Amino acid sequence: MTADDARFEDGGAKPLRLQALTPEDLGVISALTQDSVLPASEMTWDRGARRFALLINRMRWEDLPKGGASDEVSRVRSVLTFDNVAGVQTQGVDRRDADQILSVLSLAMDEDATTDRVIVTLAGDGAIAVTMTALDVSLRDVTRPYRAVSGKVPHHPD
Repeated sequence: MTADDARFEDGGAKPLRLQALTPEDLGVISALTQDSVLPASEMTWDRGARRFALLINRMRWEDLPKGGASDEVSRVRSVLTFDNVAGVQTQGVDRRDADQILSVLSLAMDEDATTDRVIVTLAGDGAIAVTMTALDVSLRDVTRPYRAVSGKVPHHPD
């Protein structure tokens, strides 16, 4: 680490603005979007612009102390954007039910695909497959952090 390298502490409460152009970059965005929630109505595919976007309520994992215990669990509204989109497919998402709440578990490259394809795995056996001509995923916080309604850190039993 050099003096010019960013440190975790430098992030503070500043809004995130990240871009993934490689599978390794996507892993970072996946970790930061784990346990994000959104109503199905907050998914938009603009075919003309070749962009698919999700407006998510993102858990601020970067704000938790080591060990994950905190009395101040916070979330922030963020836009998760996929550019260069050729197609979007969903499984386990009822697009007629705009109030259906989706919970993001992970984002990962589809290793079996012949093109850049990201699978957004959702809780409850749901998934969104986003096929792109070139990997370009971004995450941008768009509001100030707010206290999580539950006040609890999400827990995933083994």
